[in-house]
Amino acid sequence: MKHAFIAIAVLAVSGCASVNESYAPDGRKAYELNCSGTTRNWDKCLSKAESLCKPAGYDVLRKTGEGRAPAGGGAGGLYGSQTYERGMLIACKPR
Repeated sequence: MKHAFIAIAVLAVSGCASVNESYAPDGRKAYELNCSGTTRNWDKCLSKAESLCKPAGYDVLRKTGEGRAPAGGGAGGLYGSQTYERGMLIACKPR
């Protein structure tokens, strides 16, 4: 249980956006960016999108978040901290 809490804490405070490859509705390669957490913000997602798609730029296909979700928990219940959930789906513009 202690290891699970440590893993959640590390994910919550890690500084950059996580990335998963996907596809846009029009068939282009797309990226699911997750910049959730207490130390991340939309700037982390936007910076990651710029680095993935430079110099052509990118289209934001979906943007979700800003709600709070509980973080951490165990047999004794939730630890009481909250984190922001943020994510976006982007596709690089054709060159």
